[in-house]
Amino acid sequence: MNKSSLRRDTKEEEKRLYMEYKKKLAELRKVEKEKEAVGQVFTKGLLSIYVLYILSLGATNGNDISHKIGERTGGRWIPSTGGIYPLLKKLEKGKLIEGRWDDSKNRMQKIYTLTDLGFCELKNRKKLLKNKIEESLEVFNIVYNDLYKDSEE
Repeated sequence: MNKSSLRRDTKEEEKRLYMEYKKKLAELRKVEKEKEAVGQVFTKGLLSIYVLYILSLGATNGNDISHKIGERTGGRWIPSTGGIYPLLKKLEKGKLIEGRWDDSKNRMQKIYTLTDLGFCELKNRKKLLKNKIEESLEVFNIVYNDLYKDSEE
């Protein structure tokens, strides 16, 4: 094999490996987008009502809300504080919750409580979402059974 054909073979192999790399990268990005979309079902659809629910149990701060959701879901869903705090700000602006600064533990933190309007909103949202959540659970159950019931994977 001469140098010219060796260079050509090397170039072809480099090109093949690069194309394979690009294909794998595209597949990984697709999987990440799908994971993100599944996560958004929780964060966009349920986080708001669940934060109101958590606050209906008692006043607390944003970090604790995230931890309490994590505890209640057995660690399966732990919303980031980066998603919690903008939501708290929005709920506060809508007068559904009230935040007050507190440093009783020698560390300044904002403690949130549910307002009367917030309690009413929680009650209304629960009523409105109950059927949708039940339908979603049924759909997830059907999809799960179709994909995994008789599967060895």
